[in-house]
Amino acid sequence: MSRPAIEDYALLGDGETAALVSRDGSIDWLCWPRFDGAACFAALLGTADNGCWSIAPVERVIHQQRRYQQDTLVVETDFELDSGAVRVIDFMPVGDGPSSVVRIVTGLRGVVTMRSQLRLRFDYGALSPWIAEVDGTVQARVGPDLVVLHTDVELDANDESVDAIFDVEAGKRVAFCIRYGPSHEPALERLDAESALLATQRYWREWIGQFDNSRTAWPDAVRRSLLTLKALIYHRTGAIVAAPTTSLPEAPAGQLNWDYRYCWLRDTSFALVALLNAGLYDEALAWRDWLLLAISGSPEDIRVMYRVDGNRHLHEQTIDWLQGYRYASPVRVGNAAAVQHQVDILGEIVDSLAVARRAGFPTSSHEEEIERRIVEHVETVWNTRGSGIWESRSQPRHYTYSRVMAWVAVDRFIARRPTSGPRTSPLVERLLVLRETIRDEICREAWNAGLGTFTQYYGSDTLDASLLLMPLVGFLPADDPRMASTIDTIRRELTEDGLIRRRKKDSDGPNEGVFLACSCWMADCLHMQGRDSEAREQFERVLAVANDVSLFSEQYDTQHRQMAGNFPQALTHLAVVNTALGLCGSILQRGGG
Repeated sequence: MSRPAIEDYALLGDGETAALVSRDGSIDWLCWPRFDGAACFAALLGTADNGCWSIAPVERVIHQQRRYQQDTLVVETDFELDSGAVRVIDFMPVGDGPSSVVRIVTGLRGVVTMRSQLRLRFDYGALSPWIAEVDGTVQARVGPDLVVLHTDVELDANDESVDAIFDVEAGKRVAFCIRYGPSHEPALERLDAESALLATQRYWREWIGQFDNSRTAWPDAVRRSLLTLKALIYHRTGAIVAAPTTSLPEAPAGQLNWDYRYCWLRDTSFALVALLNAGLYDEALAWRDWLLLAISGSPEDIRVMYRVDGNRHLHEQTIDWLQGYRYASPVRVGNAAAVQHQVDILGEIVDSLAVARRAGFPTSSHEEEIERRIVEHVETVWNTRGSGIWESRSQPRHYTYSRVMAWVAVDRFIARRPTSGPRTSPLVERLLVLRETIRDEICREAWNAGLGTFTQYYGSDTLDASLLLMPLVGFLPADDPRMASTIDTIRRELTEDGLIRRRKKDSDGPNEGVFLACSCWMADCLHMQGRDSEAREQFERVLAVANDVSLFSEQYDTQHRQMAGNFPQALTHLAVVNTALGLCGSILQRGGG
């Protein structure tokens, strides 16, 4: 059976890991013990035999709808049948206890017969656990992993699954809970599902209550994006994963399938600006502090991405026993892009530290030393070839955006230090010259006079929507004639159904979808040019492709009208927050020292 569309999933999260639950009541993706751990439900990338947990009516469903409870990550799914109606409430309790998934079945009308089928498959769907019924619970163990199922319903446990068929009448509630722990420790205690529900509702509502709705014309979209981002933050360190999934394809049945369950340094500036603009200072500070710990040491050793605990080992391998989402293979675990040479991340780091200082965050000698070492390293590598913002696995090139971010690193360092007189350091004197050298080179080598636009890399005629970031980071004003021409060219050549592609379609295919963050950047650029009505129209086209619970993937397939890429995508939700706030007033920007 084909997997549901990507947009048919909703996100559950607890600050340790995340799960995806489909419209039809099946949890098809869950990694334990944390985001970058091995999946115990991997049906999303395979079949039900690779692990899932379904709770749904036995009889034919006439109508189904779902929603998040207001300002929470608690999902309600309603099923209408001839015999009655029932609601399934799904959530992951947030706190310091064992990571858990709770599912409460509530009778709404009549009597409905339900089926729960739990199939645990560890190591990305490869290993069936040893299942035993112990003291009214079902315990599943294999290797280091233990999952305990608690419920008052009679269970039928076998080697393949743990099943239950039960009736729910109007006004009655039946709870199921699975909890994760190390297999060498005692079995986990029972969780009070109703108390956990109340605590989880309270947690999310109190947290999002920090956001002031008056800041934007799109408060509902911003609140949901912020809740999604909070669910993608590993609460022990403050790290933000790019997405909770791996290998959801950027192109149908293609090979553009990557593991996004890690923390990209490139996203730091976007994340800090979004969190600070939304007034979420604790999360922004935690993210800044995680960044400093992750990159401590020599700048030559800085990686593109890290695990949530700061570990840098992300060896890429393929999981051959999983067929891939709708047969898009291979399924990848780990990400080889972590060791690519990408000069732009050095600029992202220095820019992030500058943004944090402008927000009033305290600095330290540790931070000052790291920043100094990075810009000294930029002096030696700024003009080297690399893999670029989109992490190309083809030949290294002189990518324009990478050069711009090298300029940003130098510019931000200079901005808060004396640039004339006896207090000017030799380093700043060198950087003043370098800043102009880099700017002159970009304006000369990246500009294609024949096309009237900046291009993806030096000497090319390739358009790239990442060039929209040039005014956003303060390299050139959005109304500079060269920048204005570039924006208009991208808008004309890369627009598809009102949204922006990263690059032109390849006639040989397969092709990825439009890139939703780039579509937000276009709205930002139009706003900076004073074209506010066009900017709002551009942004609202992005909002229009959210799924029914306001989640976004990385990309959108306009041909098939469906989401593409890993889901939900932090970069898209960060862009939504920044654009929604930026279009409605004066906010903290990335440009400036």
